[in-house]
Amino acid sequence: MEYVWAFVIGGAICIVGQILLDVFKFTPAHVMSIFVVSGAILDGFGLYDKLIEFAGAGATVPITSFGHSLLHGAMHQAKEHGFIGIGIGIFELTSAGISAAILFAFIIALIFKPKG
Repeated sequence: MEYVWAFVIGGAICIVGQILLDVFKFTPAHVMSIFVVSGAILDGFGLYDKLIEFAGAGATVPITSFGHSLLHGAMHQAKEHGFIGIGIGIFELTSAGISAAILFAFIIALIFKPKG
């Protein structure tokens, strides 16, 4: 049942993104920004952790989880280190994902030639 809920919740997040793209004519950059901010807002109210407990990978894989990680890390480190902890926490939890995105984008740019 765990896999079913992960699929349903992850799929529901994707459906919302597709509706934003098709019906409201947002660009992919707008949708990504909306999802990151939504994940941060849900984490601010303590709801995203409950969603992760319920849906597992269905909630941790989409881009909303990035917003959750940004805020979660910032708030955790801010409690320990004060104002400077905000910056420390943001990069502590998300540095691996950011580094991987930069590395893979660089590799793909070397392999493929852009059109136009």
